[in-house]
Amino acid sequence: MKLNQFAIQPTSFQQEFTELQRINFIQADFLNQKPAPALQWLLQKSFPELTTSQDQLHQLSTLMATSKQNALGYLQQGQVTATAFYNIFWQLLGFEAGQDFSLDDPLALGSQVHYPIFSQSNLDTKDLIHGWYQLLITHTVHGQTFLDELANRGYFQKMIQDPHTPRPLIFNGKAQPVYDTSKLIHEVVYVESSLDSDHDGQRDLLKTEIIRPQESNQQPVPALYTASPYNQGTNDKDGEALTHNVNVLLQAKSPSPNTVHSAPVKEAQIPQPRSIKGNSPKASASMGNYFSYSLNDYFLARGFAVVYAAGIGTKDSQGFRTCGDNQETASTTAIIEWLAGQRTAFSDQTQQLSITASWCNHQIAMTGRSYLGTLAIAAATTGVAGLKTIIAEAAISSWYDYYRENGLVVAPQGFPGEDADVLAMETFSRKKQAGDYHKIASTWQQHLQKIAQDQDRSTGNYNDFWEQRNYRHHLQKIKADIFLVHGLNDWNVKPKNAYKFWQALQKLPVISKLILHQGPHIYINNFRSLDFTDIINLWLTHELYDIDNQAQKILPKVIIQDNATAETWKTQNTWGDAHNQSQVFYFNENSLQKKPAPQDLAPQSYCDYLPADKFNYYTKNLNQWQQDLTQSNSDLATTRLLFKAAPQQKPLIIDGRPKVKLRIASDHPYGLLSCRLIDYGFFRRLEKLPQVLENQAFDLSWHYQKENLREYQLATDPTSFQLISLAHLNFQNRTGLTQVTTVVPGKFYDLTLLLQPTHYQLLPGHQLGLIIYATDMEMTIRGNQNISYQLDCAHSKFLVPLMS
Repeated sequence: MKLNQFAIQPTSFQQEFTELQRINFIQADFLNQKPAPALQWLLQKSFPELTTSQDQLHQLSTLMATSKQNALGYLQQGQVTATAFYNIFWQLLGFEAGQDFSLDDPLALGSQVHYPIFSQSNLDTKDLIHGWYQLLITHTVHGQTFLDELANRGYFQKMIQDPHTPRPLIFNGKAQPVYDTSKLIHEVVYVESSLDSDHDGQRDLLKTEIIRPQESNQQPVPALYTASPYNQGTNDKDGEALTHNVNVLLQAKSPSPNTVHSAPVKEAQIPQPRSIKGNSPKASASMGNYFSYSLNDYFLARGFAVVYAAGIGTKDSQGFRTCGDNQETASTTAIIEWLAGQRTAFSDQTQQLSITASWCNHQIAMTGRSYLGTLAIAAATTGVAGLKTIIAEAAISSWYDYYRENGLVVAPQGFPGEDADVLAMETFSRKKQAGDYHKIASTWQQHLQKIAQDQDRSTGNYNDFWEQRNYRHHLQKIKADIFLVHGLNDWNVKPKNAYKFWQALQKLPVISKLILHQGPHIYINNFRSLDFTDIINLWLTHELYDIDNQAQKILPKVIIQDNATAETWKTQNTWGDAHNQSQVFYFNENSLQKKPAPQDLAPQSYCDYLPADKFNYYTKNLNQWQQDLTQSNSDLATTRLLFKAAPQQKPLIIDGRPKVKLRIASDHPYGLLSCRLIDYGFFRRLEKLPQVLENQAFDLSWHYQKENLREYQLATDPTSFQLISLAHLNFQNRTGLTQVTTVVPGKFYDLTLLLQPTHYQLLPGHQLGLIIYATDMEMTIRGNQNISYQLDCAHSKFLVPLMS
């Protein structure tokens, strides 16, 4: 077991002593106590759920201090050794004596855990203060710090009720749970935007749901804002009905020197603001069940308000869904502007009584994954005042990189046939209110048809529609610090969305951090092996409470989960370092070699066609298609070329974007190229998804919500391969994304294709494999056309960026 912690603030003894007093663990004269009674005091304080001294002392008897004495008996002899302290330390963290560690040699613990180092074997009271502080900030086997576990057992309850408790209460640089989650305020307001996206002659009102500590009525708190277009419901059946057929033919496109015309976006005439007919001290409506993100819930007890808004075109709001354009961005930032005191909101939808966010200290962060994180990036690229930071997980930075790739329609994994119009329909929850929808149904259908037309599925070109949905064009406006989280196996929001954004951020005067995990499109806030909530707590305490906790220096620039070893995270200064050298592989027959192939090597051929029964089978069995694609002998052997390198003699770490430079020909006036980079080797790899270690083990506060504890585990059975990276390209876009050129049948063309960025460790004995093919059953359109391709291996090569 490895409990990796990156959010521990270095402390002096004086700071430890002061902070332990601050949370009422010790008094000012504590150093005057002898070691044994001092340790007994600390231990008794560690059972806050027990109200009598007798019960607390009984609990001491359940802990072993040595192999022969329990803690209660041991403390009667007056002396405390480092060995006895470590034994108690491990048990309080949840490790089992005799199973996880030896009571005779506790430092031989077979796990990677933070612990204090003592300079002497017999401890004095000063040593105990240091050791106890370190215990409180160390993670238990249940995924949280020991202090968090004490809080979840009621340690802070007296302090919560005490009006003199400092709020926020900071311990080791992080806000502690001293806000009463049993008295949270739930309210709804309606922010008036500067939009009229449904063209009804009124500015769009945006329903905004707020959960905040009652204490914010006396002292303003920061806000964690999550823009979730899903949180008012989705139209799944309508979206399914609108989903596009992907079994369509690839066709030749009209040549164009530039598919982007850069036509200025016409600014619509915006109606005048509603007149304000009075002020309201509180919202008219409360709220019941709400869309929830457990990371947000964790911070409610720590003095942060949580705000959710679905945006334009959603239930109880006005406007239309526009899927990623500047209107949706403005809808997102309108909430921030209200929180920062710069925009009007109303206490309900009809009376026009304004209401302020007086409970907010005007310091705002955005959180969320996927579409939610995407809107956080969109908001950050406006430079909106009040937005101090974003924590964007699995977020899109350019919508073209989500629904298209290099001149091709390419689906996010798991959603073939989805497109911008489908997503707009799915999230248009205004449709759920028949009376409201009736007024706008005709206009909405026209709007939806315009999205379908402008997204241009017929060519897959990068056009004005996608240009307007590329947030990377506005990076220079960013003022907020950026925290990105992305999965290296996320084939939904593919890694280049994070990579391109990250690389560009390095040129800006903002602080940026990055966590890369081995998962697909998932949250990671409940992992056991990573102190994610502590990391974000340290970050947000600095960003939103202006606490000088050194978060920007303490937290590594980049944290990456290892793909070969469970529960292992490492740090580095960047991702895809420009100084990384590339290993060049050359194509020869079915192999990747380190020496160029003979110049007279004959081209290799493959055909993008399957018999109808096989084609239909694979369209319905994508896992089998992926399996068969990677095998040397399968029904797909004629539809692809497979090249393997020699087995690795030593570990090889790929870091950045692999690149293929190919000379290739199609026997049609069009063609598509797909590539997959594979790790071949019979090996117990990490599971595809994190496993639940304990149900409801991760507490979010005392008597509040809980989360399952998860972790990536090694699979029980070995597998023969793993996908590392992939990419796709339309032959007609070989010279540039915005250029469409002709393809002469049979003519060889030189082209370069960058694969999705990665960070991957290839172990000794494993082989790199590169598969070159055309139709990707999971992601591209599937025409099943009898197109033959030829690869000139003698004039092609593969470049793999390696860690310097």
